[in-house]
Amino acid sequence: MGTNSLSAASEDYLKVIWTAQEWTDAPVTVSALSAHVGNSPSSVSEAVKKLTAQGLLTHARYGSIALTEEGTREAVAMVRRHRLIETFLVEYLDYGWDEVHDEAEHLEHAVSDKLVNALDRRLGYPVRDPHGDPIPTRDGSFPPLAAVRLNGCEPGSVVTIARVADADPELLRYLAGLGLHLDVRVHVLSRQAYAGTLTVAANGKQLELGLPAAQSIWVLPAPATEGLPAPAAEGSRQG
Repeated sequence: MGTNSLSAASEDYLKVIWTAQEWTDAPVTVSALSAHVGNSPSSVSEAVKKLTAQGLLTHARYGSIALTEEGTREAVAMVRRHRLIETFLVEYLDYGWDEVHDEAEHLEHAVSDKLVNALDRRLGYPVRDPHGDPIPTRDGSFPPLAAVRLNGCEPGSVVTIARVADADPELLRYLAGLGLHLDVRVHVLSRQAYAGTLTVAANGKQLELGLPAAQSIWVLPAPATEGLPAPAAEGSRQG
């Protein structure tokens, strides 16, 4: 995989489209892409036309945008670079998980495939980045991750955190302050739909999470051999 023939802006568009499709089934449109990248719809439309002419996108008139097979290969190459760089920054340079996204956004355009593969070897071929996002292998394949959003879990569910959306550093700092990291076991106690909160127990504490924060956390069922976390006493509630 390699992206040397594309501009940094083109690489960014392809990666953003792929990532949007990774997180949701909603169609990617010019207006949605414009809101995500912060460029005007006319600028995004021109970029989409250019990438379509290069055989990297398909775009139905006034409709959704999709990656071609070649566009997918290019996008996944960028995703691999980004997530390996994030992992290296956390594991070797002591960055926090809230600090690495923007740094990786800059570095991913400068590193060679040789350096990316060297990072992969040095890191021991990791399967996920610091936020739990799956890291593509050298051939572009992904380890499976059948995670679901925490806000959709029913009361009584016992789950472990598998992935956290990384777009908002402030949210990542907030979750870290609550002790909600990857692999932390969470017991869903109750949902207050009208209040917009989810009550959970984690790390021996009872927490009130806003549903937007809970929606940013992806979880897997906790192993059946693990016991339920004891809900915290009323006095230790946080949120």
